[in-house]
Amino acid sequence: MSNDPTHQFLVQKIVPIEIGGIDFSFTNASLFMVATVAVAAGFLYFSTANRGLIPTRMQSVAEMSYEFIASMLREGAGSHGMKFFPMVFSLFMFILTANLLGMMPYFFTITSQIVVTFALALFVIGTVVVYGFYKHGFHFLQIFVPSGVPGALLPLVIMIEVISFLSRPISLSVRLFANMLAGHITLKVFAGFVTSLSALGALGIGGAILPLLMTVALTGLEFLVAFLQAYVFAVLTCMYLNDAIHPGGH
Repeated sequence: MSNDPTHQFLVQKIVPIEIGGIDFSFTNASLFMVATVAVAAGFLYFSTANRGLIPTRMQSVAEMSYEFIASMLREGAGSHGMKFFPMVFSLFMFILTANLLGMMPYFFTITSQIVVTFALALFVIGTVVVYGFYKHGFHFLQIFVPSGVPGALLPLVIMIEVISFLSRPISLSVRLFANMLAGHITLKVFAGFVTSLSALGALGIGGAILPLLMTVALTGLEFLVAFLQAYVFAVLTCMYLNDAIHPGGH
C-alpha cells in the first residue's frame, strides 16, 4: 500500500459517527479541513495582532495577501465587487493553505477530493445566482443574451450561454481537483522509483539520481501549482461575481 500512489487520497474514519443510518464520521479529510481553517485564521490573526508602521515578515505577507485579492476583485468585478471581498479572500486563503498543507509529508490534501472542490464551486455559483436575482431580478438573465447578436442566431447563442454557465461549477471544481491529484500522484511515482532503485545496490543508487532530481523539481513545481490553483480559483470567482453585479456587461 505504501507504493500505491492513490493510497494517499483515501478517506479514512477517525471517529465513527452514524445518526439515523447516515454516516457523519469524523475523517482524515474532516481533520485537515479543520486544520486548514485553523492555520489560515491563526496566521492572519497572529500576523496582524500587533500591527506596526514597520511590518514584520508575517505582517507583510498578510498585508500583501489582502492587497493582492483586493486589487484582483476591483479589476475583475469593479468597485462594487468589494462587498464580496471577505468571501473571495476566505476562499483564496482556504485553498492556498489546503494546497500547501497537502505538500507536507503524511498530510492529507483535501483539495484532491472532488467533493470538496465541487462544494466550493457550487458555493461560488450559488452566490452568483442568488445575488444576481436578488439585485437585478429577471434582468439577471441578460447574462445569457450577449449584446449585438442577430435575432436568427439568438436561440442558439442563448443555449450555448446556458450550457456554458451550467458547466462553470464543473470546470471550476475539476480544474483544482485534477491538478492537485495529478501532481501528487506524479510525485509519489517518482519518489517510488527512488526507493525501489535504491534497494538494488550501488548500481540502483546511481540510477536513482535522475528520479530523485525529478522529484525535487516536481516538488518545487507543485508549490508553484499550489499557489496558481488558488489564484485561478479566486480570479474565476471574481469574473463570475462580475456577472452577478453587472449582468449583460452593463
